[in-house]
Amino acid sequence: MAQALHAAPTASTVSRTARPGGDAPRLLIIPGLHDSGPAHWQTWLEQQYRDAHRVRQRDFSHPDLDRWADRIQARLDHAGEGEWIAVAHSFGCLALTHHLQQHPDSPVREVLLVAPAEPEKFGLSERLPHQRLGRPSSLIASQNDPWMSAASALRWATRWGSSYSNLGLVGHINSESGFGPFPLAKRWVEAARARAARARRPERASILEWSFSI
Repeated sequence: MAQALHAAPTASTVSRTARPGGDAPRLLIIPGLHDSGPAHWQTWLEQQYRDAHRVRQRDFSHPDLDRWADRIQARLDHAGEGEWIAVAHSFGCLALTHHLQQHPDSPVREVLLVAPAEPEKFGLSERLPHQRLGRPSSLIASQNDPWMSAASALRWATRWGSSYSNLGLVGHINSESGFGPFPLAKRWVEAARARAARARRPERASILEWSFSI
């Protein structure tokens, strides 16, 4: 199963996806410790979308929850108005949930958390939200992730109100465990953008369209 999820990309996968409509949610990539290198699936995913932005930490080797969350906010502020869908990995997942806790009105409308780092490893369990994140979210975990057990991943997914998927024995879901192209992540992005488009459709419906719906 895991091999199919990060198989070699097809021609359509390699091409960078244009933003479907000027106000479609943009993609925000939030890497974990030591950043996501050229072979990492987050870099591959970023390359699929012309409007993607990456959160760059001043020091990717130092896991500072407040500073990392502040960099997320700074990236959003710098990029201007509009909605976002966020895809985070490892410690980036913790920074993202902390950001959402601090900014409940964040323009991030949907969240994908892939292989979160275990908060207890950093003494951060009590500083992270223990309730729903306030927007749709999905958590993808692994049965043998050295950074978080599957049981802990399920507990955090339950607290955050996230849908939960376990990919099996696939490690930390990074380039070292064989995840370069990651079609599952792109399918999630496409589905999130489609949900956003459906949610906006009533706002754009003309008076004539509404007259037929009465």
